Amino acid sequence: MNIGYAIKLCRQQRKLTQGELAKRAGVSVSYLSLLERGERSDPGLSSLESIARGLEVPMTLLLFLAAEEDDLKGFTPELKEKLSAVALNLMRESA
Repeated sequence: MNIGYAIKLCRQQRKLTQGELAKRAGVSVSYLSLLERGERSDPGLSSLESIARGLEVPMTLLLFLAAEEDDLKGFTPELKEKLSAVALNLMRESA
């Protein structure tokens, strides 16, 4: 699972700087930067909720986008495709 990738992807989609997102989420820029670079991969639930709120996306979207191939073992290609479509729709709806 790569939560930093998901945060960065959503932040860039929203055209936010790290500073803007950090302010919205109530976290430090350095903490956000560490997460995005994968140097810190264990955000607490409250931090993750705050970041999701700052991005204006459901936390479940962040978790889905963070999933890596190993996390989806046993999922059929059709199910993966459907989940991807749902995630894209969630991103569009929350834009």
